[in-house]
Amino acid sequence: MSDSKSGFEIRAGLLTQAQGLLEQNAQRKVDAYYAAIEQSTTRPVDIKYPELKITTNEVIETARQLNTFVNEK
Repeated sequence: MSDSKSGFEIRAGLLTQAQGLLEQNAQRKVDAYYAAIEQSTTRPVDIKYPELKITTNEVIETARQLNTFVNEK
């Protein structure tokens, strides 16, 4: 049996990787927010909570960037 994947499987994998990457980046922003509160001498309300919104277009664009990298020769 062949180990080659169909184009659909490759694209699905890239979308999954792109989503995971964006979610990890968002989590880092949240972690940095809470670290700033813990280390801050100012009031926590002075530290703005990060806007966390991952759009479908961001996932698709990130997947395209990953695909471009994979296809480089």
